[in-house]
Amino acid sequence: MTAPSAHVRQGPNIPLIIICGCLIALISFGPRSAMGLFFQPMTDARDWSREIFALAIAIQNLVWGIGQPFAGMMADRYGTWKTMTFGSVLYVVGLLLMVDAQSAVALHISAGVLIGLGIAFSSFSLVLAAFGRSVSAEQRSLAFGIGTASGSLGQFLFAPLGGALLANVGWQQTLIIFAGLVALVPLLAVALRGKPQQTAETAQTGDQKLTDAISEAFGTRGFILLTIGFFVCGFHVAFITVHLPPFIVDSGLDLSWGAWAIALIGLFNIVGSLASGYGGGRYSKPILLSLIYLGRSIAILAFIMLPITPATVLIFSAVMGLLWLSTIPLTSGLVAVMFGPRYMATLFGFVFLSHQIGAFLGVWLGGKLYDDTGSYDAIWWCGIVLGVLAAIIHWPIQERPVPRLTQQPAE
Repeated sequence: MTAPSAHVRQGPNIPLIIICGCLIALISFGPRSAMGLFFQPMTDARDWSREIFALAIAIQNLVWGIGQPFAGMMADRYGTWKTMTFGSVLYVVGLLLMVDAQSAVALHISAGVLIGLGIAFSSFSLVLAAFGRSVSAEQRSLAFGIGTASGSLGQFLFAPLGGALLANVGWQQTLIIFAGLVALVPLLAVALRGKPQQTAETAQTGDQKLTDAISEAFGTRGFILLTIGFFVCGFHVAFITVHLPPFIVDSGLDLSWGAWAIALIGLFNIVGSLASGYGGGRYSKPILLSLIYLGRSIAILAFIMLPITPATVLIFSAVMGLLWLSTIPLTSGLVAVMFGPRYMATLFGFVFLSHQIGAFLGVWLGGKLYDDTGSYDAIWWCGIVLGVLAAIIHWPIQERPVPRLTQQPAE
């Protein structure tokens, strides 16, 4: 049996890896989660329709998804630090170019393409992959929960921060401040430098080529179901992140309630992500995912059937927060269980691409259907139906390693 590489990170480095990874997740997810706050100020300043801004954020989500598998391959091949440094540069440039975007094309390139690629190459997906190769198999689910919760903390902090900055210095200065914060990512990513090596989990079956890993994943029924189901998560999260603030304003409430709604989702998602990470290490991940998606549908149904008041907005935000990114520790955990940590960044990148295709449709259709009908009703109902379908899709997934990882080494 081949001994694990000496380059695998040892225990004493794990706390530093976790702390820096969590800070990266917080910073990289924060500005992106606050994009909905720029919806009205930018459309009013540039005299754009809602569809123009919505399409920019939809492009951002789609490019983020398309870029994610390539970001995973780059991290698996060249290391996390180089990948995150490249991504943070794109992210900063995109935020700065948003400041002077005078046309729809300029907005779509800056807020859409550049920020989308920037997030793909610097976001929590790579952080989770770094965690996956650094901690033991028994600790992974909780570590994924902690990393995801940190992204949620970014949402909680950046939503009110963005609201306060918008009110005091304007949307252009707010984007510049956000860019300065994202520029800190390469410094923090030094602690995550390195790339996957052969571990005790993969040594018994030999090192696997990337192309073989991808072929194996897409030949596995559970991986296909997981990928399809994660589409719904993206649809829900992206639509609500971008369109909930203007929906609240349309309902007669002040924009500040929109900022607090997004912040509250982020706050309660800290609890939901940690609970998901903890529960995923003890209970069936597929069943927990089914319950989360069903819970989302019930929450959305109750929200649109009740009067929109500050109380219902806050209750809905808290409930959705508990169910928000709690899917990620379970989904990434299933990828690690099925295929091991060797190519986790790449394989989770493909799953995440499906998430971002859903995000693209959620954001774009939200703006398109609103411009066509003057209402968000149709898109809310789409979210309800998709949540039920996702609950059905995840239920039959088998939480077990592929045969390659269960083979016994030859004596």
